Amino acid sequence: MEITIVDHPLAASRLTIMRDERSDNAAFRAALADLGAMLVYEASRDLPVEHFDCRTPVAVADGTRLQDPPIIVPVIRAGLGMIDPALSMIPDAQVGFIGLARNEETHEPVPYLEALPHDLSGRTVFVVDPMLATGGSLLHAIRLLAERGATNITAICMVSAQPGVDALADSGLPVRLVTACVDPSLNADAYIVPGLGDAGDRLYGPRNIDL
Repeated sequence: MEITIVDHPLAASRLTIMRDERSDNAAFRAALADLGAMLVYEASRDLPVEHFDCRTPVAVADGTRLQDPPIIVPVIRAGLGMIDPALSMIPDAQVGFIGLARNEETHEPVPYLEALPHDLSGRTVFVVDPMLATGGSLLHAIRLLAERGATNITAICMVSAQPGVDALADSGLPVRLVTACVDPSLNADAYIVPGLGDAGDRLYGPRNIDL
């Protein structure tokens, strides 16, 4: 499996803000938006383009645009935070959705939403999720995409754990990984170590709260 680690000072600084337990929801969201745009930028490096004549106020220049913009698929809930930065980089991309909850006892994904094109044959798909821990949720999402004919899938994750990376590589699914870092391990609750905690909670607040 092809793995791209975005090793850049600006990416590292945003990741540090996200890791820092002192960062509140607003600081975490802002850092995630910046880092998400950087990762999507790198993931798009080899997308096919087409050229056309672009008239400037002075003359004609060689214009460039994406030949077929990818479909962005966030894994809800934490993946929602990566939609806006992805669309800021690729404003003409389509968006699909996969909703997965985490069973806190088994650590297995529990699907509850699926909104995807029926046929993804020949399409480029970016599946976005801030965290790759055990790999269970991401693998479930990628299998759904592959079942619809997708053969060009890029997983964009901010923090990846080595066990999840290994699970993705061993899956045999048509996926490559773009990430800002690979952390070494998981704890007993299947959280990435050192990681950054629960990305969904740090984006939006705790799930189990009385409003």
